[in-house]
Amino acid sequence: MMNLPKMVMILGVIIFVIGFAMKYIHLGRLPGDIFLKKGNTTFYFPIVTSIIVSIVLSAIFYLIGRFK
Repeated sequence: MMNLPKMVMILGVIIFVIGFAMKYIHLGRLPGDIFLKKGNTTFYFPIVTSIIVSIVLSAIFYLIGRFK
């Protein structure tokens, strides 16, 4: 329980870094993402982007768990 504040701070830094990197990487709008536009309605479902982010996060958490 004593590590909770440290984990929250690390999670905040990770989210900040990912958000800053997203500004320059332009990860969204990959081929395979669903984008529908009809009239005034727009629907965007980033399926391929979600899969890539999931794979990357799984690899990061696997490495963190392996070296812990």
